[in-house]
Amino acid sequence: MKVLVLGAGNVGRAIAWDLREEFEVHVGDVSEERLKAISEFATPVKVNATDFDELVEVMRGFELVIGALPGRFGYRAVRAAIRAGVDMVDVSFMPENPLDLRDAAEEAGVTVIFDAGFAPGLSHILMGRIWQEMDELREGYIYVGGLPKEPKPPLYYRITWSPKDLIEEYTRPARAIRDGEVKAVDPFEEIREVKVGGFEFEAFLSDGLRSLLESVRAGKLEEWTLRWPGHLEKMRILRELGFFRPEHVDKTLEVIAPLMSYESPDFSIMQVLGRGTLDGEEKEIGYLLYDEERDGFTSMARVTGFTAAAVARIVAESGCIFGVIPPEILGMRIDTFTRITGELEERGIKLERWENAPSGDS
Repeated sequence: MKVLVLGAGNVGRAIAWDLREEFEVHVGDVSEERLKAISEFATPVKVNATDFDELVEVMRGFELVIGALPGRFGYRAVRAAIRAGVDMVDVSFMPENPLDLRDAAEEAGVTVIFDAGFAPGLSHILMGRIWQEMDELREGYIYVGGLPKEPKPPLYYRITWSPKDLIEEYTRPARAIRDGEVKAVDPFEEIREVKVGGFEFEAFLSDGLRSLLESVRAGKLEEWTLRWPGHLEKMRILRELGFFRPEHVDKTLEVIAPLMSYESPDFSIMQVLGRGTLDGEEKEIGYLLYDEERDGFTSMARVTGFTAAAVARIVAESGCIFGVIPPEILGMRIDTFTRITGELEERGIKLERWENAPSGDS
């Protein structure tokens, strides 16, 4: 099967590397430098993601497309895949709602699984599994972060993904379910101290629930993004001073991105837990994931790219499910859930499950 990975950045490179032995993998990007870096294990394809017609034409030569572009290009890429009549797995953090394309995908006989990365993505798969195993989910929480093991001042963060998508997390209202209703909250309305996996972090509400807001019924459902202490207050001040406004963000990144670009191995951590009832009794189910940079890939590229690759294998083998599908559906099905988590564990990504009593963290 001919597969096209759109985007030759860290995540796209990890996806292509993971699929290289089973598929004829091509990687599309506008940057010749990035394409050269993947040429040892994939065929480079020069493509401009801002040109819709060019995207459609390129996609028509493939049987499956995997989108690993920055969020601002994601919706256009999904539309192009539907126009080209090719299945797609996408990891971009697009601001638009891909479910709006459901009818178009069904009419075209195309399968699109969106938000198929780490968070959103694996976070949804784990929460979907928890929701499926309970009679009633009263409250659910996602705590997630990708962080440097050796944080450096003044911002105590290292960029391992799209810098503009990072800023988007601090400016986009965070949707959460509270008292059974969807509410939009300022991401910096509350900064709290949390302990996850033995580490102490600060956390802010982030807009990563997305399709979970519609597919999972709960009285309370929230996603909290983790940072090392000292980072969030400085980012809040920059936002309040207007440095994150669209007309200023490029200049702002010219100044702050170098402060978050340094050598330090990164790690990824995620805790997903749900509390509710099963057979009339109180129940808590949780998952704790941990991973570190290794084998030439950042941890964020590993947990995002390898999740997407696992989902891509499922789509490549199914061939009979059409429409736009959120990732939590893969968690609600025990076969696909086991397949994805099993592949991640085979690649050295640690995943621990508990029931009824968490391991001291909440």
